[in-house]
Amino acid sequence: MLYQIALILAMITMSTRHVEAAIIQPHILASHEFSLENRYPIASVNQVFKDNILLAIAYATNVKINPQNVKWTKLEQPAKYSLSLLPGQTFAFHSDVLPQYTGKVNKTTNSDFSISEGYKSDGYLPGDGVCHLASLMYWVASDARLKTLAPTRHNFAPIPQVPQQYGTAIYDTGLKGNYTSEVQNLYITNNKNKTVTFDFIYNGNDLTIEAVE
Repeated sequence: MLYQIALILAMITMSTRHVEAAIIQPHILASHEFSLENRYPIASVNQVFKDNILLAIAYATNVKINPQNVKWTKLEQPAKYSLSLLPGQTFAFHSDVLPQYTGKVNKTTNSDFSISEGYKSDGYLPGDGVCHLASLMYWVASDARLKTLAPTRHNFAPIPQVPQQYGTAIYDTGLKGNYTSEVQNLYITNNKNKTVTFDFIYNGNDLTIEAVE
């Protein structure tokens, strides 16, 4: 009798653990990746793209950055960063937004991709490479069936390892109400009834973005 009771209790405990595991197990809505060593054919330019992508992720996830002395070696170490959107919240890649998003944006990358914020330039524009990050985010958010808007396609240059339809142009003049900036932005709204978290996982070579609820 005691053996049977003990067996029942053990089965209940195991069942409870399975239920708890199911409850806390995150559900990956979508996941895509690309190599940060394959952003541009010229190595020196690729390095600029890579560093700007990692810096934008750091700013977006509220990592403390000294723009006058960016710790690039630290940023280039494998790491995982997260950005969460509560139900109904909206993310914009930068803060110069279209009129319909005025007062409705809850999170951005917290930067305008300027030299003063520590971004690098390959001689063309400071912040080169952030379009690649936005494009990967757009791809993931779209596959996760979140509400998305990317008004301007990145048709002037391919984004390696990202389907052309998700290429997203990003540009911020730093001037509010500038239409050129507003349409070169990415907007993602969590239209689900659960919190959605974007996990940015860098393994030292590849960057993976997962949308998890």
